[in-house]
Amino acid sequence: MLVFFGYANCPDVCPMTLSEVSAAMAGLGDAAPSVQPLFISIDPGRDTPMVLAEFVEVFDAGIIGLSGTPDQISRTADSFHVFYEQANTSEDATDYAMSHSSQLFLFDPQAVFVTSWQYGTPAEDILAELGGYLEQ
Repeated sequence: MLVFFGYANCPDVCPMTLSEVSAAMAGLGDAAPSVQPLFISIDPGRDTPMVLAEFVEVFDAGIIGLSGTPDQISRTADSFHVFYEQANTSEDATDYAMSHSSQLFLFDPQAVFVTSWQYGTPAEDILAELGGYLEQ
């Protein structure tokens, strides 16, 4: 599993990372079905199941968008040691950004952590390392 925490209204980090995931998945070719990318929302107030479905579909990589209650998301993020918080950008309560960690995590078929990549890691680097793990 490739796991990334973010939100659909993210202006840069999330779409860039999911674009890299998409390119890496395309590069896997026939091995792509053995990897499941997950996008876990940190913004349950805006990221409804429909919003997430439309957002991840854009990247055409079989990414599954997940959300939950604020408590579920908090507990899940804590278990991954992922930081996130709301950052108000105006007096309008619906106009906000989310500050968040930006690692892309890789887990093996037994859900054991394997490695992570920092934001900005090129798809070619992710693909090379991911391909090596799939060959093992």
